[in-house]
Amino acid sequence: MKLTVAFGAGIVVGVAAMLGGMALAGPETDPVKMSPEFYTVRIDNEWVRVLEYRLKPGQKEPMHSHPHGFVYMLGDAQARASLPDGSASMIDDHAGDLTWRGPTTHALENVGNTDLHAIGSS
Repeated sequence: MKLTVAFGAGIVVGVAAMLGGMALAGPETDPVKMSPEFYTVRIDNEWVRVLEYRLKPGQKEPMHSHPHGFVYMLGDAQARASLPDGSASMIDDHAGDLTWRGPTTHALENVGNTDLHAIGSS
Protein backbone atom coordinates (compact mmCIF):
# COMPACT_ATOMS: atom_id res chain seq x y z
CA MET A 1 0.00 0.00 0.00
CA LYS A 2 2.78 2.45 0.92
CA LEU A 3 4.54 1.73 -2.39
CA THR A 4 1.33 2.47 -4.33
CA VAL A 5 0.81 5.77 -2.50
CA ALA A 6 4.46 6.78 -3.03
CA PHE A 7 4.27 5.85 -6.71
CA GLY A 8 1.02 7.82 -7.14
CA ALA A 9 2.49 10.84 -5.36
CA GLY A 10 5.55 10.64 -7.60
CA ILE A 11 3.37 10.69 -10.71
CA VAL A 12 1.40 13.71 -9.42
CA VAL A 13 4.61 15.62 -8.62
CA GLY A 14 6.14 14.68 -11.98
CA VAL A 15 3.10 15.80 -13.96
CA ALA A 16 2.89 19.05 -11.97
CA ALA A 17 6.57 19.77 -12.64
CA MET A 18 6.12 19.03 -16.34
CA LEU A 19 3.07 21.28 -16.63
CA GLY A 20 4.80 23.99 -14.63
CA GLY A 21 7.81 23.80 -16.94
CA MET A 22 5.55 23.97 -19.97
CA ALA A 23 3.79 27.03 -18.57
CA LEU A 24 7.15 28.69 -17.90
CA ALA A 25 8.25 28.02 -21.48
CA GLY A 26 5.63 30.41 -22.88
CA PRO A 27 6.31 33.22 -25.31
CA GLU A 28 7.08 35.70 -22.53
CA THR A 29 10.16 33.65 -21.53
CA ASP A 30 11.21 32.44 -25.01
CA PRO A 31 15.02 32.68 -25.17
CA VAL A 32 14.99 33.97 -28.77
CA LYS A 33 12.68 36.85 -27.78
CA MET A 34 14.51 37.51 -24.50
CA SER A 35 18.05 37.45 -25.97
CA PRO A 36 18.04 37.57 -29.78
CA GLU A 37 21.72 38.55 -29.76
CA PHE A 38 22.63 35.07 -28.43
CA TYR A 39 20.27 32.85 -30.47
CA THR A 40 19.87 32.10 -34.17
CA VAL A 41 16.83 30.08 -35.27
CA ARG A 42 18.13 27.36 -37.64
CA ILE A 43 14.93 25.33 -38.15
CA ASP A 44 11.40 26.27 -37.14
CA ASN A 45 8.50 24.18 -38.39
CA GLU A 46 5.50 22.30 -37.02
CA TRP A 47 7.71 19.47 -35.65
CA VAL A 48 10.82 21.10 -34.21
CA ARG A 49 12.60 24.36 -33.54
CA VAL A 50 16.41 24.20 -33.56
CA LEU A 51 18.48 27.06 -32.18
CA GLU A 52 22.15 27.93 -32.41
CA TYR A 53 23.45 29.59 -29.26
CA ARG A 54 26.62 31.58 -28.67
CA LEU A 55 27.56 33.32 -25.43
CA LYS A 56 30.98 35.00 -25.31
CA PRO A 57 33.16 34.93 -22.17
CA GLY A 58 31.75 37.27 -19.52
CA GLN A 59 28.36 37.61 -21.18
CA LYS A 60 25.14 36.92 -19.25
CA GLU A 61 21.64 36.25 -20.46
CA PRO A 62 18.47 36.91 -18.48
CA MET A 63 16.15 34.32 -16.98
CA HIS A 64 14.33 32.40 -19.74
CA SER A 65 12.70 29.00 -20.30
CA HIS A 66 13.15 25.98 -22.54
CA PRO A 67 10.78 23.05 -23.13
CA HIS A 68 12.05 19.45 -23.29
CA GLY A 69 14.88 19.21 -25.78
CA PHE A 70 18.47 18.39 -26.62
CA VAL A 71 21.69 20.40 -26.43
CA TYR A 72 24.77 19.56 -28.52
CA MET A 73 27.97 21.36 -27.53
CA LEU A 74 30.11 22.67 -30.39
CA GLY A 75 32.99 23.64 -28.08
CA ASP A 76 34.24 23.40 -24.52
CA ALA A 77 32.57 25.84 -22.13
CA GLN A 78 32.15 26.73 -18.48
CA ALA A 79 29.03 28.52 -17.31
CA ARG A 80 27.05 29.38 -14.21
CA ALA A 81 23.35 28.51 -14.35
CA SER A 82 21.10 30.47 -11.98
CA LEU A 83 17.62 29.17 -11.18
CA PRO A 84 14.48 31.13 -10.24
CA ASP A 85 14.83 30.05 -6.58
CA GLY A 86 18.21 31.81 -6.37
CA SER A 87 20.34 28.67 -6.44
CA ALA A 88 23.15 28.30 -8.95
CA SER A 89 25.29 25.52 -10.36
CA MET A 90 28.42 25.33 -12.46
CA ILE A 91 28.35 23.73 -15.90
CA ASP A 92 31.47 22.24 -17.47
CA ASP A 93 30.63 21.05 -20.99
CA HIS A 94 32.88 19.70 -23.72
CA ALA A 95 32.72 19.71 -27.51
CA GLY A 96 30.60 16.78 -28.66
CA ASP A 97 28.56 16.48 -25.43
CA LEU A 98 24.93 15.68 -26.22
CA THR A 99 22.38 16.17 -23.45
CA TRP A 100 18.64 15.66 -23.18
CA ARG A 101 17.00 18.08 -20.75
CA GLY A 102 13.57 18.45 -19.27
CA PRO A 103 11.78 21.80 -19.23
CA THR A 104 13.96 24.35 -17.50
CA THR A 105 14.03 27.99 -16.51
CA HIS A 106 17.45 29.53 -15.91
CA ALA A 107 19.84 32.40 -16.56
CA LEU A 108 23.35 31.68 -17.84
CA GLU A 109 26.68 33.44 -17.46
CA ASN A 110 29.74 32.36 -19.43
CA VAL A 111 32.46 32.17 -16.76
CA GLY A 112 35.01 30.46 -19.01
CA ASN A 113 37.58 31.70 -21.52
CA THR A 114 35.87 30.35 -24.66
CA ASP A 115 32.55 30.97 -26.38
CA LEU A 116 29.70 28.82 -25.14
CA HIS A 117 28.56 27.53 -28.55
CA ALA A 118 25.76 24.98 -28.88
CA ILE A 119 22.91 23.70 -31.03
CA GLY A 120 19.68 22.75 -29.30
CA SER A 121 15.98 22.24 -29.70
CA SER A 122 13.53 24.57 -28.08
